[in-house]
Amino acid sequence: MEHDHGMCQEILEHISDYVDGELEVALCAEIEAHLAGCRNCRVLVDTVRKTITLYHLQAPSELPSGVEERLYRVLKIDR
Repeated sequence: MEHDHGMCQEILEHISDYVDGELEVALCAEIEAHLAGCRNCRVLVDTVRKTITLYHLQAPSELPSGVEERLYRVLKIDR
């Protein structure tokens, strides 16, 4: 099976809308079919979802000791 690099680019262009569930059904189906066979894109989508989850944490003080500091350092975000 040939890898569709064009669909990888399509995912990059629409990842926010895809993760938010705001894409047309047909495009979502195409993306999901591509994700089934493309580990790199699956990792990308999973990482974006996890990042959004971290962003939406209501109580960052509940994170284990040092996790918040490491997260900011890795993401290169000044506090």
